[in-house]
Amino acid sequence: MRALMKATLFALSLVAAQSVVLARQSAATAARSEPRSPPVTVFRDTEGRAVRLKGLRGRVVLLNFWATWCPPCRAEIPELVRLQSEHGAALQVVGVTHPPERKARVRRLARELKVNYPLVIGTRQTARAFGVGGTLPATVVIDREGKVREVIVGILQPEEFEEKIRPLFR
Repeated sequence: MRALMKATLFALSLVAAQSVVLARQSAATAARSEPRSPPVTVFRDTEGRAVRLKGLRGRVVLLNFWATWCPPCRAEIPELVRLQSEHGAALQVVGVTHPPERKARVRRLARELKVNYPLVIGTRQTARAFGVGGTLPATVVIDREGKVREVIVGILQPEEFEEKIRPLFR
């Protein structure tokens, strides 16, 4: 019985690792394509107010797809808070819940983690429209002209920020 459980866990870990690799490959393929207009341009925050991407033109936008129940997502938030604080004039982080979350839970987590950027309510359709699959977190990078440039699957690493995002500030 124990051997069967170990084999099952091993198989599940291989499937999970393969899905992350495939998601990164898919994101890399999307990143090599030409910059494109975002498929969704208006979101609603946790208070029901509109957050419009058009209003953020002139800044690099990071649409960070995340969930309250996702440990890597929660681990990434402090770094996104830091980036927003350091690059506020050139950068706008927008957290997009995925799948839809209870607004009260999102607000509570935002207070707990001292989130300094807007949090909007996303849907599965929103995530699919931006090329975000089932792997969270995922960050859609939108340049200063409002074009989608990149989809980064997994926690945004410092070297990815330096290589893929900082150059867009110019």
